[in-house]
Amino acid sequence: MTELVIDVRDLHKTFGERHVVKSLSLQVSRGEICGFLGANGSGKTTTIRMLCGLLEPDSGEGTCLEHDIRREAAKIRRQTGYMTQKFSYYEDLTTRENLELVAGVYEMGDQQTAVRDIMERMNLGRYEKQLAGHLSGGWKQRLALAACVLHRPKLLLLDEPTAGVDAKARREFWDLIHDMASEGLTVLVSTHYMDEAERCNRIVYLADGHIVVQGTADEVVSSAGLVVYEAVGDRVDEVSRRIRRAPGVEAAAVFGHALRIAGADRAALQRAISSFPEFSWHETEPRLEDVFIHQLAAKETPL
Repeated sequence: MTELVIDVRDLHKTFGERHVVKSLSLQVSRGEICGFLGANGSGKTTTIRMLCGLLEPDSGEGTCLEHDIRREAAKIRRQTGYMTQKFSYYEDLTTRENLELVAGVYEMGDQQTAVRDIMERMNLGRYEKQLAGHLSGGWKQRLALAACVLHRPKLLLLDEPTAGVDAKARREFWDLIHDMASEGLTVLVSTHYMDEAERCNRIVYLADGHIVVQGTADEVVSSAGLVVYEAVGDRVDEVSRRIRRAPGVEAAAVFGHALRIAGADRAALQRAISSFPEFSWHETEPRLEDVFIHQLAAKETPL
């Protein structure tokens, strides 16, 4: 049987009158990279904090790392690395000093060896004497990741870890994540970047506090029931402004000289594109980004 690192059922969390997480059940297997998608306010961060014992759910039950999320939160935190979007280490300490501080907090044995090894793995050696506040965004994130995995956790929780980081740094960051997952580390990561979501083994999409769809990237795309048409022309900016107001068109996006429209109603889309016969339209495969926009549109549609 597959070992479940996260196994929670029917979690609820409210803050005052706001019901942030609603009847959420989630299972994540050992070594899996699970992507959390959803708009701001969909409940991703609150769920992550409940899983690692920083917040207690109002109701629901389950385990994380085989420990009860209510009664054994401290044990969960000892075996979990949690990285937030905001850099949360000391900018007036050097890279090495930050890692030495973390090693001390976890009371690790042979702390100098542990710090040396993680700096080598993360390629941080050249910056060991540099103040953390002087690092670029990409190297700050790499330092934060090093600090999160220094104590060799079994679960890594990443809350939009690469926001504001350039494309090269993001790719290198994800290469490190996949390397560690291949060694058995389980990763739950929230992201707004579709290229990052596609690198996850499985995607869980949250809306209004509950899971609305989950599966591999291909499964999520195929289950959305989206229809996408694309055309190339010289007036795509003008046409996009007009066609996105047509009934049934949920999104109209320009990519260079190409215009891409998406929606769930094929007949409505065909009526929309028939108003622009000067374009040569063809149906194409949906992308994960199309599904993301579709889910946002569904959330905003009045009942």
